Amino acid sequence: MQFGESTQDNYFFSQPHQPFFVLAFINAILTMVIFLLSYKGVLHISISDAYFHGYSLTFLLFTPAFFGFLFTTFPRFASTPVLEKRVYMRVFSLFYLGSILFGLGTIASPIFSALGMFLLFAGHVYGAFILNNIYTTTTMPDTHDIYWINLAMKIGVAAHFLFIIGQLFYAPIIGLSAEVALYLYLFLLTFSVAQRMVPFFSHSMEGRNDHLMKVVFSLLIIHVILEGIYTNASFIADILLALLIGKELLRWNLEVPNPNPLLWVLHTALYWVPVAFMLGGLTNLATLLTGIHFLALDIHTLILGFVFTILIGFGTRVTLGHSGNKMMADPWTKYLFYGTQIIVLLRVLVSVAAAFGMNFMVLFDITATVWIILLSVWAYRFFAVLITGKKLS
Repeated sequence: MQFGESTQDNYFFSQPHQPFFVLAFINAILTMVIFLLSYKGVLHISISDAYFHGYSLTFLLFTPAFFGFLFTTFPRFASTPVLEKRVYMRVFSLFYLGSILFGLGTIASPIFSALGMFLLFAGHVYGAFILNNIYTTTTMPDTHDIYWINLAMKIGVAAHFLFIIGQLFYAPIIGLSAEVALYLYLFLLTFSVAQRMVPFFSHSMEGRNDHLMKVVFSLLIIHVILEGIYTNASFIADILLALLIGKELLRWNLEVPNPNPLLWVLHTALYWVPVAFMLGGLTNLATLLTGIHFLALDIHTLILGFVFTILIGFGTRVTLGHSGNKMMADPWTKYLFYGTQIIVLLRVLVSVAAAFGMNFMVLFDITATVWIILLSVWAYRFFAVLITGKKLS
């Protein structure tokens, strides 16, 4: 299916973030419902719960959302012409069809899910190629920030490839693919954008630290290597990352609390980064010393606290700003921002309960349900803006 020519005058496809954001949120809601039903034993799926959960959120939620954001903003970062509709619609078509086949395959036949993964991978490769072409053709003298964004997306393609190899051919590599995807793709790309945009939006007067990304990237590689050598050994790199990024955030002198919800949600997301890495370092060390497991506390705090919160914050900001709506948070939006933090705190409680041998399933169910509700409310509030250009009152 090719959308590019048949949607020439359709508002929904007029800007790249619109179809990609809608697809990402629909994928997030549907895959979380499937995961929850499967985890509870209500629904039988063709692949493991853990693989489905990790792959679907990484490549069906975050990746199309990233492309929606970057296809809109990356040309501006690089001072290159905006992307033509026919270009980004090819990527969207691959993600759209791949998402349908992957979802169908998990409840029907693994053949469909394999086909879906190949289409999603093809879309990922093509999208990364487009961004790389923008990066290589820019005439801007300062390419520091777009270099790291471009590199992170390339690593994401590699992680996607490893996920597919792990699922279809060599299962032991899935652990490595997850580590690369979480730290060298999702976190690195999100942090690369955040360290550029949040200080700018916040009118921070502090200059850029040109060494920050190099050191962060090096420590993230050390994290992945240590985890590959011995599980939970990454606590050393995690504690160093917490201290380094925490010190940098203090240097930026961001206004806390900020009266503007569109800013404080971004600030909150950034402050989750040192908290997540410190919690990860301490809990991984505790696991090594005591054998107590914290049910992926480090991963969920980082991904929900930082990556997901930034996604909601930037996604809302781009949706409002590119639709002619006022760049302000109404009560709906404020409650959505509060909801993201409730999800993070609930997920932390799930891990703590698991570590102390408590029955965490009720909390788990509540957390997953709140996640689905929040995504659904965001969709209810902003899908009309993305699809028709509705003006909010």
